[in-house]
Amino acid sequence: MISINNLNFHFGSRPMYEDANLHIKPKDKIALIGLNGTGKSTLLRIIVGEYKPDGGSIQMSRDTTIGFLNQDLLSYETHESILSVAMQAFDEAISLQKEIDQVLVEFENNFHDKLVDKLAALQERFEALGGYTMQAEAESILEGLGFTTEELKQPLASFSGGWRMRVMLAKILLQKPSLLLLDEPTNHLDLPSIKWLESYLDRFEGAVVIVSHDREFLDKTTNITVEVSGAKLNVYPGNYSFYVEEKALRNEIQKGAYENQQAQIRQTERFIERFKAKATKAKQAQSRMKQLERMERIEEVAGEAAKVNFSFRFNVQPGRHIFRLEHMSKSFGSKLIFRDTNVHVERGDKIALIGANGKGKSTLLRIIAGTEPIQGKREMGHNVIMSFYAQHQLEALNVENEILQELQQAGSGKTEVELRTLLGSFLFTGDDVFKKIKVLSGGEKSRVALAKTLISEANFLMLDEPTNHLDMQSVNILIQALEQYEGTFIVISHDRYFVENVATKIWYIEDYQLKEYPGTYHEYEAFQEKREKETKREAAAAPTPKKDEPKPKRDNSEYNALNNQLKQVNRQISEIEKQVQQLEQELAKHETELADPKVYGNPNLLQETSQKFEAVQKELNAVNGKWENLMLEAEELEEQLKS
Repeated sequence: MISINNLNFHFGSRPMYEDANLHIKPKDKIALIGLNGTGKSTLLRIIVGEYKPDGGSIQMSRDTTIGFLNQDLLSYETHESILSVAMQAFDEAISLQKEIDQVLVEFENNFHDKLVDKLAALQERFEALGGYTMQAEAESILEGLGFTTEELKQPLASFSGGWRMRVMLAKILLQKPSLLLLDEPTNHLDLPSIKWLESYLDRFEGAVVIVSHDREFLDKTTNITVEVSGAKLNVYPGNYSFYVEEKALRNEIQKGAYENQQAQIRQTERFIERFKAKATKAKQAQSRMKQLERMERIEEVAGEAAKVNFSFRFNVQPGRHIFRLEHMSKSFGSKLIFRDTNVHVERGDKIALIGANGKGKSTLLRIIAGTEPIQGKREMGHNVIMSFYAQHQLEALNVENEILQELQQAGSGKTEVELRTLLGSFLFTGDDVFKKIKVLSGGEKSRVALAKTLISEANFLMLDEPTNHLDMQSVNILIQALEQYEGTFIVISHDRYFVENVATKIWYIEDYQLKEYPGTYHEYEAFQEKREKETKREAAAAPTPKKDEPKPKRDNSEYNALNNQLKQVNRQISEIEKQVQQLEQELAKHETELADPKVYGNPNLLQETSQKFEAVQKELNAVNGKWENLMLEAEELEEQLKS
């Protein structure tokens, strides 16, 4: 299918690949792994021809078609509906449909045999391309990725970046290429959508190459692991868990071979040093020197994955009860999130809050933090010191501080060596720690904010999607940190491996209530599977309702009132979307100015531009919050209209 032979590729003077080889066969399911910056995404772009290799060859069979999901697709904008965008995958079938419609119009005035033959040929090709089922297929995939039936008609431009990426993924899946290249496909998916994608890829008949930091996803979707390391492509014939075991075994063998060779080298060097000056042994010494020069050196095994080598401690011990919510209800307009629910957190609880997006997980953390108004009783326990990590916490970073300086000012009392060790775990090495916060990307700021949260004196942590923007090594660091953390925490995450390793209780939201499962994530999964089987058995055993049983009629006045309310909310959404677009353009303008040497070379102008950027960013976050609330309200109204 695809053969990569002796690939060489450089970024400037830095070698990304040197004589690297890889063969992708039909139906291969490949996990492409490696540390950040080793060239995983680069390899995908080389395969599709976006980057030209400096040496070697990439041979591809003529019938190979490629679908490439990458982060650049986030920039695609249109006011077409998401269903129309996804159905662009059927360009040829849609074009044929127009030809068929045109022939049918001609039939009205000019019916003859040639036209009949033309229609038959067009319809035959249309059917072969799946034209009669393409809309149903597009709807099925979009709904599998988390969209409601009503949302399919909404314009792509009305959705956030993460939801737009789901549309682009749907379009690529509908194209059914012979090779799928997926770069971080789970980044914008919630847990139900990740599971749906796993099921889809299991049935997919083509080849797949996946770059992902979600090891559970890789375990369930791949059967070959390719590690990018040392500018080479190292193949392991199994999934990620197999790779971990096999890698340890290979390292052990390599370590033994390396040590044996080093002992041989030392012995040979001692012989040369001892006898090179003696006439009777000079010839032998020369021979040994040539032997050393010709020797193919075995590389030393790279150091083990980074480990947390200092403790996350706090000085103030809280009481037994950390937090309580009693008879709590929460709505956004007519959108009900929680109804008369109770929440209780005890000292030492390690809780993971899981479930689909839009159910109220982040809302619950904001309620616990006291930033979201509710109906009901909210009570924080004695001596509880809380620290809350979420994406909006990035605003709390001092943009004028250097990274190391930001952590030093967190008041943890850690030494510079300890802080630099922690920052190294989160991908900030060497002089990176002296970078200003204002020049960091969104992902880099997230990692700084997470590190800052972990070293705080808090005895109660709340972490909303902390594994976003972390590679596998950094996720393992976070797991180690939380395993040794002696306080209480609640985490929201779609990373099942992370949740399984840190949580001893699972929270989930069902029927507007917060519910708890007292066990690990895998135990919770088994519990839910059992529940689903029992529900299906009960449904199968239930008597079939009589067909002539009349359905209760709905009050028209109630329907009209809801419909009018929905129209009003949709008008508000449209107005806010225009405001968001305007603010995003303004933000992009300030970002460009900050990158201008004339600006960052002038301290006064830099400060003024930075203040403008921060003000627009703050306003944009507030407007996005309003937009989210309105979208939730519209969704609830649509559900009520359907019921």
